[in-house]
Amino acid sequence: MLAKVPQAGRVKTRLACEIGPVAASWWYRHQLLRLLRRLRDPRWQLVLAVAPDRAVGDPALPAGLPRIPQGQGDLGTRMERALAAQPPGPALLVGGDIPGLGPAHVARAFALLGRHEAVLGPAEDGGFWGIGLRRGAQAAPRPLFAGVRWSVPDTLAETRAALAPLSVGLADRLPDVDSLADLRRTHSA
Repeated sequence: MLAKVPQAGRVKTRLACEIGPVAASWWYRHQLLRLLRRLRDPRWQLVLAVAPDRAVGDPALPAGLPRIPQGQGDLGTRMERALAAQPPGPALLVGGDIPGLGPAHVARAFALLGRHEAVLGPAEDGGFWGIGLRRGAQAAPRPLFAGVRWSVPDTLAETRAALAPLSVGLADRLPDVDSLADLRRTHSA
């Protein structure tokens, strides 16, 4: 899981513009903790890819989970690094701001990796909540996210194009939270 230390002004900055940095970091911290509790499952190993790197040992993050630094670079570079740091076999990277994400979604994404070389979990805003790679005989393109623009309505489509020629399965569509409207929508559902 890609996670940031929940510090005011450093997480959920678009949401913070609407509700303030303290409220946005409070929401993110509690969302992250709930999600981590929900996703602990014996079928997979849960690892936190943490930003900033110096926060790998930060007590604000839950204890008992392996942690790796995300490193420098844009979101794509950091996600590629987090995926590459995992042991051989299928790997799925998810975001920490997906309130509806549960073990069944993760299991379905891993099942798709049995039939495809990559999987994307679409978000309702045109981005994605997760990306997985089978990491078998056929290598993923390098760099994995070449030409992908982040936080735009075409992020998912651009990521699918960047993954060519890999076969890509699509997992369940889920909402993420980037704005007050997203937050209201997820809490009213």
